[in-house]
Amino acid sequence: MTLTPLDTAAAPFFAPHAKQAPARRAWIVAGAGLAGLLFLSLPFAGLFLSTPWQTLHLQQGDLGSLWVSVSYSLIAVAIVVMFATPVAWWLARHDFRGKWLMEMLVLLPLLTPPLAMGLLLSMSYGPYSWIGQPLDRLGLNLTNTPSAFLLAQVYGSAPYFIVAARSAFEGVPRELEQISLTLGQSPWRTFWRITVPLSGLGLAAGVALAWVRALGEFGIVLIVAYYPQGIPVKLWVNLQDTGLPAVYPLLWLFFLIGLPLPLLLGALSRRGQGGA
Repeated sequence: MTLTPLDTAAAPFFAPHAKQAPARRAWIVAGAGLAGLLFLSLPFAGLFLSTPWQTLHLQQGDLGSLWVSVSYSLIAVAIVVMFATPVAWWLARHDFRGKWLMEMLVLLPLLTPPLAMGLLLSMSYGPYSWIGQPLDRLGLNLTNTPSAFLLAQVYGSAPYFIVAARSAFEGVPRELEQISLTLGQSPWRTFWRITVPLSGLGLAAGVALAWVRALGEFGIVLIVAYYPQGIPVKLWVNLQDTGLPAVYPLLWLFFLIGLPLPLLLGALSRRGQGGA
């Protein structure tokens, strides 16, 4: 574009404003981001400030619910990893007709409200349902039993692991897998020696996400397996029976046990991607 004498004369006047505009926008964005982070952290600051530290003590049955949640969550995550890893790899590595339907089936439990998901499980696996009746004759009752508790945790956590694991597999360059196959390695050895190590951090993040989802699942568990009582249901019982002061110890235990692993893996994942 050709500059006119008027443009040349006006340039010194507008130049400082042109330089200040990006800096002003950067400050506005930073301020909005900081306000958003403060907004997200307010409930946790409120928990710390409102906890009655001097009189803090566990309620009867709190340690039992802690044991139930931790032990069954470990089993549930192991089940999720075993059956959901092939699903994630299949979706990441294969294109086929009707793939959108498979993806929708993975997302459906994720998009369904937990309480509604619990009702769906009760309709399918309850003692008088079409699946529940034959299972009950085989001695497997999926209502208010440890098996029902595991079922609820698996349904609550599996979609999160599949989504994370699929992203991790998609991040592995296919060329490396092709080179391994070309060199005579079997698909199974290629998967374990190339795909899994290169996607390990993302897979670990998926495991951590599944862990915290299984540990904190409330809506599905409330409908399908009120007993045995894990941490979320016990928190609800303490709140109903005794009031807000009774939930603080178990709430802190939940955060201390459930969150360090996901937070650590999240930080490592960001560093692995070149973040700060």
